[in-house]
Amino acid sequence: MALTALPDWLTDLDEEDLAFIRKFVLSSGSLKEMAQLYGVTYPTVRLRLDRLIQRIRLRETAAADPYIDLVKRLALDDKLDFDTAKLLISEYKKIKKEDN
Repeated sequence: MALTALPDWLTDLDEEDLAFIRKFVLSSGSLKEMAQLYGVTYPTVRLRLDRLIQRIRLRETAAADPYIDLVKRLALDDKLDFDTAKLLISEYKKIKKEDN
């Protein structure tokens, strides 16, 4: 089956993320091997993979609410810490619920 178009989550990734995914696949998903390739520790590679997973998941659920999407993207890009992001989203949902 040939793809006629790339999925949105894939087109939103930068070159560095795409290179990481390629190396990850070629290393059969071995985080230990990835750590050696990048010259970093296993936890560092694990964190990078976790962030990449979050970006992909975020893109798949982005249409739900633009404000929540923005807060999640800021947290993923390290422009906002996760605890603050959770608080903002929680308070936003309370306000939205009260308005309905």
